[in-house]
Amino acid sequence: MHRTEIDPIWQDLAVLERLVRESRTIAVVGLSADPARPSHGVATYLRSSGLTLFPVNPALETWEGLPAYRSLADIPDPIDVVDVFRRPEHAVEVAAEAVAVGAGALWLQLGVISDEAARVAAAGGLDVVMDRCFAVEHREVVGWS
Repeated sequence: MHRTEIDPIWQDLAVLERLVRESRTIAVVGLSADPARPSHGVATYLRSSGLTLFPVNPALETWEGLPAYRSLADIPDPIDVVDVFRRPEHAVEVAAEAVAVGAGALWLQLGVISDEAARVAAAGGLDVVMDRCFAVEHREVVGWS
């Protein structure tokens, strides 16, 4: 499997640690209702650790009792982190939307690698993390199990 080289700026450990320690509201873009999907497991973990989740998937009305949103623009509250579970070709659009709603950070999950999306988000003032799992990093930094 060919792996794209990732600029170390998008995996800055100080940024990762600050985001997992300080973030309270997470919009999970591409959240699946299927318990076998990684997005479902990550969202379940984050919710159980006390974070406020905003499921974003136009195919869902609700997720685990929470209202689901068609887009980031539909979320009525401030968003600390936009956690992206979409294919890399969709990441630029999500990054632009994250900037437009004033989110604090764009977090591209494992395998979601898009330098263009990272540049769009960073240019819009967002912190950016790429090709890392928010739940794994949260567990490592905060120690929630």
